[in-house]
Amino acid sequence: MAEPLKVLVTGAAGQIAYSLIFNIAKGDVFGKDQALILVLLDIAPMMSVLDGVVMEIQDCAIPLVKQVIATDKEDVAFQSIDVAILVGSMPRREGMERKDLLQANVKIFKSQGSALDKFAKKTVKVLVVGNPANTNCLIAMKSAPSIPKENFFCLTRLDHNRARAQLAVRLGVPSNDVKNVIIWGNHSSTQYPDVNHATVKCDGKEMSVSAAIKDDNWLKNDFIQIIQQRGAAVIKARKLSSAMSAAKAISDHMKDIWFGTPEGEWVSMGVISDGNAYNIPDGLIYSFPVIIKNKTWKIVECLSINDFSCEKMKTTATELVEERDTASEFLTSA
Repeated sequence: MAEPLKVLVTGAAGQIAYSLIFNIAKGDVFGKDQALILVLLDIAPMMSVLDGVVMEIQDCAIPLVKQVIATDKEDVAFQSIDVAILVGSMPRREGMERKDLLQANVKIFKSQGSALDKFAKKTVKVLVVGNPANTNCLIAMKSAPSIPKENFFCLTRLDHNRARAQLAVRLGVPSNDVKNVIIWGNHSSTQYPDVNHATVKCDGKEMSVSAAIKDDNWLKNDFIQIIQQRGAAVIKARKLSSAMSAAKAISDHMKDIWFGTPEGEWVSMGVISDGNAYNIPDGLIYSFPVIIKNKTWKIVECLSINDFSCEKMKTTATELVEERDTASEFLTSA
């Protein structure tokens, strides 16, 4: 069995982590022969709940889990970790402006970025889930200058999975028969789910999604809005935010980082935009289509972008520039 991998999950007493930790522990993410040290971080008032989570992990009697560390201290949590999955963040409360949300999260992710810089392995892979995920990721990255920018990601795989699933439902096929959708931009209601390069297997034959759907109006309107508003729709129905699907998306994201993407397929991830081929401003964490090999990602280049897509990509980039600039003001004063 491989040397234990030290994996940190923040917000570990929360509902996303409750689903995620089990996926990691049983080998679905890093492999069935990969020993694990699970590090669970949450705030002090949640420690009694976290104790219950630790009990449940123990009661699962999973052989891969060699140790569980539960703590409310960042210097303990970030020590020599290989992977950081930053789920915990300040949720948006009723009456809270987006600017207020950014200010509250700047403090959290500046602190956690500094802890990464000081205590984590320099090879650590960092996935930010807590919203606003793109900008929180950017703050953590800027606060950890000794760790390569390429090691930071924000989660847009949930949106990617949602897009695949909606197309599959529409066409009456399994979701794994839908390939190469793209989520461009921000994990927000400005994100652009793009099907222009997506393919689907129908009746044993591979074809473009647009040819299979035969309804451009639906693809350019209802489909985009369904994906953009899916998180809100889940909250309206459940009275709670997405947890099971978010945990699955995190697992999918990290598994692809570890083992690579299948030949001829890409996935969507929020990564640093520096030097991209799509005229997106540098210095953003922006969701692109990426391929991964040997734990190294590369943005898929040379995709044709029509005028409709170009406008959608610009709109979500503009929002991210505004978020970055607002967060930067708070970062200097935090």
